[in-house]
Amino acid sequence: MQINEKQLRQVDRQVKRLIRSDNFYGKRLEDAGISEIKSVEEFLRLPFSQKQDLRDAYPLGLMAVPEEEIVRIHSSSGTTGTPVIIPYTAKDVDDWAEMFRRCYETAGITNRDRIQITPGYGLWTAGIGFQAGAEKLGAMVIPMGPGNTKKQLRFMHDMKSTVLCATSSYALLLAEEIRREDFADQICLRKGVIGSERWGEKMRRRIKNELDIQIYDIYGLTEIYGPGIGISCDYECGMHYWDDYIYLEIIDPKTGKNVPDGEWGEIVITTLVKEGAPLIRFRTHDISRIIPGECRCGCRFPRIDTIMGRSDDMMKIKGVNVFPKQIEEILAAFPELSSEYQIRISHLDGRDTMRIYVETNGHVDFQKMAADVAAAVKGRIGFTPIVKVVELGVLPRSEKKTQRVIDERFQ
Repeated sequence: MQINEKQLRQVDRQVKRLIRSDNFYGKRLEDAGISEIKSVEEFLRLPFSQKQDLRDAYPLGLMAVPEEEIVRIHSSSGTTGTPVIIPYTAKDVDDWAEMFRRCYETAGITNRDRIQITPGYGLWTAGIGFQAGAEKLGAMVIPMGPGNTKKQLRFMHDMKSTVLCATSSYALLLAEEIRREDFADQICLRKGVIGSERWGEKMRRRIKNELDIQIYDIYGLTEIYGPGIGISCDYECGMHYWDDYIYLEIIDPKTGKNVPDGEWGEIVITTLVKEGAPLIRFRTHDISRIIPGECRCGCRFPRIDTIMGRSDDMMKIKGVNVFPKQIEEILAAFPELSSEYQIRISHLDGRDTMRIYVETNGHVDFQKMAADVAAAVKGRIGFTPIVKVVELGVLPRSEKKTQRVIDERFQ
């Protein structure tokens, strides 16, 4: 989707604000000889920004307003390297809550719902974003945060929670615990708003079926407000995003050029009205595509497809480029396997080795299953991994995000 005239004017205002602020990105624009944006061509010549740029601006080099206008900071959830600090003005906080309110409404959630929020609070944007949107909607918030699963289930029962907000990993953990406790007929959940990590169709079906709820994908990242900049609707055909707050491009991650609507590539986002830390052409590394045409739900906002992975999560093993999504697709073809898996890569005796751990029930031949999965991987990727089959529930579950790839070569 090509940037329109109104969005161009908004980008022009942002560029001028950044230059006047003399912040990290404003200096970069000025050094590049950029002072205004009046055409599509000028917009496409704007330099990309990346996470490393934001790290280089630590702690408050991204701030584009006087400090007395900053009411809050957030930081990305990464655990390594210099943190990324994003400052917010009061308007940024309110805009984010408004986008999140739209997300809830798109999912058919109303002020009569009781929303149980399990993502973390604090520097991470998740919990507080889910809460602010729910409060703007006028719904009852049950701000649990992560962990203490027994207490989660008690409150879910006693408070008659109707909406669960969670990472897919924790939603699965709760679903498995509810099944173990034979608790499903004692809860009132009807919808789940799930985000913060990519998840496959098999995992989606397990959560949806075990909890007997309608599930919605929510999209966002700390650098761009947080979760709530987009969500799927009842038709499950992509995620609507709020193009009056952000302009979204899809580029070829190798060339940096825009790709036609419908083609897969990397999401690049420009914030149109953000005050505290505006970002211009920020490379998210998330892989998706713009879905052309109107959605059957009638929502006027454009759509992107489900996030398929990241352009920077590629593993190189024995000279072959491998993406976790490829392994996930192979495993999805085996109905005997659960949605959970773990990949471990090591370097032994002068060569790379990939071990894939998969879960199944106790009614299959583990040795044959391991051989079948190894053969399927060999046929798709070109080399044979070591496959370990374990019983259902053996692989670790997470209250936050599940680490599915562990590269021991760099540990």
